[in-house]
Amino acid sequence: MKLKLIKYFKEIVLTAVMITIFANVISLYKSRDLSKTPLKQINLTLIDGTHYTFPRKKPLLIHFWATWCPICKLEAPNIQTIAKHYDLLTIAVKSGSDASLEQYMNAHQLSYKIYNDNDGSLAKEYKVPAYPTTFIYNTKGELVFSEVGYTSLWGLWLRMWWAS
Repeated sequence: MKLKLIKYFKEIVLTAVMITIFANVISLYKSRDLSKTPLKQINLTLIDGTHYTFPRKKPLLIHFWATWCPICKLEAPNIQTIAKHYDLLTIAVKSGSDASLEQYMNAHQLSYKIYNDNDGSLAKEYKVPAYPTTFIYNTKGELVFSEVGYTSLWGLWLRMWWAS
């Protein structure tokens, strides 16, 4: 019985490792065409009416997502946690009006900064191929990480720490 449990445990661990490797390869493939240019000055009006300008005192995480994206919904709590500790700007792409985005945020108990990219023009500028897509810039505005797809909370923490 004990040998069977060990065998099953090894299979589960091996499967998890293979899925992780496969997911990272896909993410790497999808992110190869993302914009690699340094961050230019950001001046946007968020859905709550506030004006957002990127302060280059801290690293910045820019997160492209959509309300209709199931992976984005899974990743939203991770983004919410990071937003409490780091400078973060989220870009909601083709997700409806500002009012519907506010309703979505309230319904899911989320409170991070959102710019409504209703026509997808900002996503095109960054060459975003799929959602969610995350860019992390250091204090000099240099891109240090980009990721297409789900990123774990630990992955986000480590990337933001590295960008610091």
